[in-house]
Amino acid sequence: MKHIPGADPELVLLNHYYEELDRIPLSEMTRTEIHKLLAELGFYKKENPEDQVPEEFRFSPAKDSPFEGQQPTSPPTETDTHQSDVDSQHTDL
Repeated sequence: MKHIPGADPELVLLNHYYEELDRIPLSEMTRTEIHKLLAELGFYKKENPEDQVPEEFRFSPAKDSPFEGQQPTSPPTETDTHQSDVDSQHTDL
């Protein structure tokens, strides 16, 4: 959520690349209608603020996550580690 003083409230839906997909004006909606809309869009609502979001809802409501099915990144290879050492020696770059 980003509060912009003086602007009408709207829900802006973005994809994983932060490209705008849709804008939904919220000023004419009640709190109950907004909660219903968010549920219909696939957003997860926590019971308590301190609760964790289940893994299956991490990228919700995005349905086609570009990260889905990817294996965790492997540790850096020896070449990558060596290049990091070289880069850290050249702080003037």
